[in-house]
Amino acid sequence: MMDRPHAALVLAGSRPGAPDPVAASEGTSHKALVDIAGKPMLAHVVGALRQSRVERIAVVANDPAVIALAQDLGCEVIPAEAGPSASVAAGLERLGAPMLVTTSDHALLRSAWVDDFIADTPADADVAVLLARREAIEAAMPGSKRTYLRFADGDWSGCNLFLLNTPRAETAIDTWKLVEADRKRPWRIAARLGVGILIGYALGRLTLAGALARLGDKIGVSARLVAARDGLAAVDVDKPSDLADARAILSARP
Repeated sequence: MMDRPHAALVLAGSRPGAPDPVAASEGTSHKALVDIAGKPMLAHVVGALRQSRVERIAVVANDPAVIALAQDLGCEVIPAEAGPSASVAAGLERLGAPMLVTTSDHALLRSAWVDDFIADTPADADVAVLLARREAIEAAMPGSKRTYLRFADGDWSGCNLFLLNTPRAETAIDTWKLVEADRKRPWRIAARLGVGILIGYALGRLTLAGALARLGDKIGVSARLVAARDGLAAVDVDKPSDLADARAILSARP
């Protein structure tokens, strides 16, 4: 059986409230427009996707300049919804599964990471999440300051790469919407996770792969962890210091 064609959704919506620190430091309306090594950040992301197995690319945006750039790059544009989960739901409705999800600030994205992620995702997964081990990140970029999730199988950091592999992934998005709605009421989020998962985590007995699998079972989907082969996959541009790192790395690439 031949693989189904993959689509990709790039999240580049603007969040209401305080301005993004990277955009503010560069004097732009959105960090997707920030220049890195002679190209806007969004162009680096789209370029990597175009060189991968992805056959269709859409950008979620509401900033007029980002919309114009996405169109210039030959991407479909999907209006940003009230939150990331709703935007992803709109993207899945438009593009269908399998659909890769990433962000416009993933400036270091490489086509090999995308292809490896797709290849390494178990065939039975409805949803897969790419994460990198602390050791891999520190080996690829010594001194990098990342946020880690500590589990029994080590410390992990997210890579802003998700694969909605089957139509059943819509169930996971519905749960994501509920978590977003309860972000100021953590006790409700804890209740959704379940006592067993929380106790296992608190006692240091829960692996990250196990946590994802159990959470997936709870909501009725097969959720799988995929370990990044390259620790740099966990390095995005959240703050001006990240931007300086990304510029140095991309300027040095052949």
